[in-house]
Amino acid sequence: MKYKSKKKALLLLVDGTIFYGKAVGNKEGTAYGEVCFNTGMTGYQEIFTDPSYFGQLMVTTNAHIGNYGTNSEEVESDSVKIAGLICKNFSYEYSRPIADKSLEEFLDASDLFAISDVDTRALVCHIRDHGAMNAVISTEVDKIEELKESLKKVPNMEGLELASKVSTAEPYFYGKKNAQYKIAALDIGIKNNILRNLSKRDAYIKVFPYNATYAEMNEWEPDGFFISNGPGDPEPLHEAVKVAQEIIANDKPLFGICLGHQVIALANGISTYKMYNGHRGINHPVLNLLTGKGEITSQNHGFAINKEETEANPDIEITHVHLNDKTVAGIRLKNKNVFSVQYHPEASPGPHDADYLFDQFFEMIAMAVNKDTLV
Repeated sequence: MKYKSKKKALLLLVDGTIFYGKAVGNKEGTAYGEVCFNTGMTGYQEIFTDPSYFGQLMVTTNAHIGNYGTNSEEVESDSVKIAGLICKNFSYEYSRPIADKSLEEFLDASDLFAISDVDTRALVCHIRDHGAMNAVISTEVDKIEELKESLKKVPNMEGLELASKVSTAEPYFYGKKNAQYKIAALDIGIKNNILRNLSKRDAYIKVFPYNATYAEMNEWEPDGFFISNGPGDPEPLHEAVKVAQEIIANDKPLFGICLGHQVIALANGISTYKMYNGHRGINHPVLNLLTGKGEITSQNHGFAINKEETEANPDIEITHVHLNDKTVAGIRLKNKNVFSVQYHPEASPGPHDADYLFDQFFEMIAMAVNKDTLV
């Protein structure tokens, strides 16, 4: 057993609750963020590199983390994005043949502090009962009062703009230049697999920074627009909301995922709110109201759009609902080429139930292109 005498560590929640554990790799450290949990049994590498988790302390509910190592091809961004990791059993050894390094080595490369040997079942029950909240993980177990004071200074996720922290600084291209379609993507925390899914459907993508304008994006003469997932509160993203409004006003094909879904809702006068716990996992049930079919989906969001305001909007139709709590999981504009979902169709965590949404986007683009050609 590696690291037999691991350093003592703790998790201190802002409400004063403390959980004890051990530092992964026998390292010393301290990390702050909003504590949240993911119920996925696999996919930890994708979770840790998902920009939507920026600034959050991740609790993994699966009892064993790291047992299949990591692979350089299975990342969603250029680095680990979570603020810290909290788990029950951390596996220093791995057995998957295609893995190229251990999870410990992978996290070390991003200088990420993690703690294990935590009673994650009790922790998740506490979060479920009391809601998502800020926390700190640290090896400074004898400095609890100092940690409490420092924790008070950590900003709350509500009202926090984080898209600028994870977005590209300059536009870049993805895919084959001679592809059939051109997609302009607004990066407010985009995942690599979204770009892969767009590209494999014969699209050439130009990815724009979070603060790009509609004029800048449209100058490239794209066939369609995409607004990505991302971290933080959607309310402060005024520039992205304005971009969505102008895309809609010009009747351009538009698809939004997760944070992009919330931005499209805000662009139509629908407010958003912070959820008590959020949805984070790979087996969330969603009902497609258009087809009557159920979908098993991957989700990662702590904010949602107001259902009552959505139902009252005459220009918008709710297309999907989350079956656990009836929150809005998808919308479309009735007289525009615009739709969005609150989950991740690109994730495909085993089932591929939501994969059709990308096909739907390209069918919409093809119809718009053919219409323009005829005109």
